[in-house]
Amino acid sequence: MNRRAFLHTCLGGAATLPLSREARAASLPKSKITRIRYYKTPTDAAGRPNTKQPLFNQSTNVVLVETDSGLVGVGEGGAHNTMEQCAGLLIGQDPFRTDRLWQMMYRSYFYPAGREKVHALGALDMALWDLKGKALGVPVYQMLGGQSRDYVECYSTGYPAKGTPQEVARACVEAGFRAYRISTDSRGPVMDRFDNVRRTYELCQQVREGVGKDGAWCIDFHTELDMPDAVALANRIEPLRPYFVEDLVRSENPGIYRILRQQVKVPIAVGEQFGPKWDWNELIENNLVDYARATIPNVGGITEFMKIAAMCETHYIGLTPHFTGPISEAAMVHCMAVFPGPGLMEMVMGGTRPWPYLNHFYDLKNGKLWPNDRPGLGVEVDTAKLQQIGDFTEHYDLTPMLKRPDGSLTNW
Repeated sequence: MNRRAFLHTCLGGAATLPLSREARAASLPKSKITRIRYYKTPTDAAGRPNTKQPLFNQSTNVVLVETDSGLVGVGEGGAHNTMEQCAGLLIGQDPFRTDRLWQMMYRSYFYPAGREKVHALGALDMALWDLKGKALGVPVYQMLGGQSRDYVECYSTGYPAKGTPQEVARACVEAGFRAYRISTDSRGPVMDRFDNVRRTYELCQQVREGVGKDGAWCIDFHTELDMPDAVALANRIEPLRPYFVEDLVRSENPGIYRILRQQVKVPIAVGEQFGPKWDWNELIENNLVDYARATIPNVGGITEFMKIAAMCETHYIGLTPHFTGPISEAAMVHCMAVFPGPGLMEMVMGGTRPWPYLNHFYDLKNGKLWPNDRPGLGVEVDTAKLQQIGDFTEHYDLTPMLKRPDGSLTNW
């Protein structure tokens, strides 16, 4: 075929190629959200009994988004009051307009959504992505761009092995984890600053020896150190080559890393306590950190996580998400499988936590998380083992939101 004939064909000539039957069939069914159910789980994000006073106060509540077409999406997170506010806005809406629904939930009330509300919003966003994947019969990572990596490397916090720090670190790496994570040796309730720095440095020396030349280790300062001690400890452990040092100082003032960045040379990881992209842009755009600890649903679900990930890629910043609940952890695998930059996910206790209400969630093998071919998030929930605490079917008719001429939403 000559060039003219080739162009004629491509531009719609008699020899244009018809869409395959499969391509024509790959359409989303017309659907409306009719009901949202909310369940309390028996365990918290660390796999411990979900008491009234959990040690780790991140919700693992399960949310189901139901539609009139029979599709059901699964998400995780939020509290009852914030879930009710967000869920009421979704009743009657098209579940496949994911970003628009995110904007609606975030913008609808007078005050901007705080981090607690963003957690509920993120749970619903997660469920909407799960629902869309099920409608198309594909895993979520396919809708996000397909796999950039074959598997997601992990580091383990609190690896369940007995022995000296060297022995536990070695066992963690030998189990296939990319890195072993420790924390400062504070031994409260009263912390002596000099003693803590000394003991933590000695612990780091032992762990460095344990992981060996081919292993890696990292440490969380837990925001518990005052800035002079954080700087002193970070500089002292630099020759031990940590993979990253996490949360050197309190998180309320991200701008402090403009100063801190000049005082230390260790790789810095920050952000497990942060929410949407506006919590992140200063740190990322000024390259004040090396790794973003963004996680789901804290940042507002998959929709917002991928926008933060795009900022990170632009500025050569890696992702080391904080551990989260089992459904959210499964969602993180989809997002991290797509992200092309450096990535490392946290697993608590080697990922051996029990989740009796889940038949399928994430796939962990040899210290690595593996994407699977199950539609949506690949999660299967047994609600008979959960306590229902919310059932939302009524639409919240708030002050109408303002729209631009093209129909996109703005604030009111």
